[in-house]
Amino acid sequence: MEDLVSIIMPSYNSSRFIGESISSVLKQSYTNWELLIVDDCSQDDSIEVVNRYVEKDCRVKLISLTCNVGAAKARNVALETAKGRFIAFLDSDDIWRDDKLEYQVSYMLERNIPFSFSSYDIMKEDGVKLNKIVKVPFKLSYSHYLRNTIIGCLTVVIDRNVVGDFRMPIIRSSHDMALWLLIMKRGFEAYGIEECLATYRIVATSNTSKKWKAAKDVWKVYRNIEHLSIFYSMYCFCGYAFNAIYKRVI
Repeated sequence: MEDLVSIIMPSYNSSRFIGESISSVLKQSYTNWELLIVDDCSQDDSIEVVNRYVEKDCRVKLISLTCNVGAAKARNVALETAKGRFIAFLDSDDIWRDDKLEYQVSYMLERNIPFSFSSYDIMKEDGVKLNKIVKVPFKLSYSHYLRNTIIGCLTVVIDRNVVGDFRMPIIRSSHDMALWLLIMKRGFEAYGIEECLATYRIVATSNTSKKWKAAKDVWKVYRNIEHLSIFYSMYCFCGYAFNAIYKRVI
């Protein structure tokens, strides 16, 4: 019997791409999952698009918020209702490889790994692949991750039976980074899977496409969430900047 995987997907004005994201979940060879889509008060027809999938497959579930709360709170709403042993994350403009869950859950169970992430490739907004793979290291500890924020949220799977319950820290951006650090501070390391299991879409309006803002948000995590000293924050930030540039160039 396959363990249930709860897939967390926030949505805001995502009608252009969310159909592709949902379809990549429906194609999974691993079938025991629930897809929890939290619509963060979209102003477009995202809800209508999602409802078409809800009507076809009972594993797709929509939660509609009445006011905009941001991606962190939207993800937390889904986490509060998630029933799965495993928690996976997928944004409403990214896609998974058809065997992503099967491959990753098996990998974790065979090696007793509670927190994993994988390599992923990148596509442009129009869906054209850039022939570029973000390759991940074998393992990251808390101190290593502070200097190399390479974990792609779209690739993460966490075993709640081992890690325990968790919520996203309530910050507007880089809340996924803050969550991985929180889990690592519990004593868990994140294990990288070399296999490319997902595709990240570069969207012009996304937070991470604004590199300076992303860098500023990382600094805020160091200082305001992790409460690192100014000097250690500078040391970590230099490592982050180097690895961010290396990731884009190589």
